[in-house]
Amino acid sequence: MVIGKQDHLAVRTHEKMVEVLKNPDAPGPEVHYYMIRGGSDMRNVTVWEPGKVGDEYIKTYGHYHIGQLDETYWFLLGSGVALQQKLVEIDGVPQPDRVAEFKAVPVKSGDSLYMPPGYGHLVANVGTTYMVTADDSPVDFGDKDPVSMPGHADYEMVKKMRGFAYYVIEHNGAPALVKNPLYTEIQKEDFGGLPVM
Repeated sequence: MVIGKQDHLAVRTHEKMVEVLKNPDAPGPEVHYYMIRGGSDMRNVTVWEPGKVGDEYIKTYGHYHIGQLDETYWFLLGSGVALQQKLVEIDGVPQPDRVAEFKAVPVKSGDSLYMPPGYGHLVANVGTTYMVTADDSPVDFGDKDPVSMPGHADYEMVKKMRGFAYYVIEHNGAPALVKNPLYTEIQKEDFGGLPVM
C-alpha cells in the first residue's frame, strides 16, 4: 500500500471534541488540534491551537492505549498540562468511572513526559501560542482510520465519561483543575501544584 503525505494529516474538529468538553455548548475554534502521523519510526507531531472553550483550555481528546503500550512525548513549543489516569480494574476489566491514580503534570518546551502502559492521557495547551509535541506512539497505517483514530488507542471510555477525571480550566488567569462529576471514585491524586476549584 502506498501512503501519500496527505494520508498522514488529521485534524480534531470542535464537532468531535464536543463529546469530551466540560461545557459542550460553549463555542470553540473550528479545529482544536492537528496530528501528523509518522509512527514510531518518523514520530508523530501534534499542534494545538491556543485558546479555550468556555473556561476549559484546548486539549487533546484523550485515550487509553490497548495492550502494554507505552509512549514518550517531547514538548517542542509552548506550555501545557498533561493529565494521566489509570482506571480501577475488576477481574481485569477497567471501570470507566473509577480511577486508581490521577496525575496532572505541568509541561513546557524542552520537557519530555513518559506515558506508562495502562495510563490514559491527554494534554491541554495553557499557553498563548501554539503548543507542539512529538511522540513515538506506533501507527498501523492498515487500520480503518489510522491517522485520526488509530487502532492502538481506546477513545470510547473517555467519550463515555465526557473526558478525564478533571478538566483543565483557566481560573484568575492561570491553569486550575475542576472535577468531572461523572467519576464516582478517585483513589490517588497528584495535582502537580495546580489549584482545584
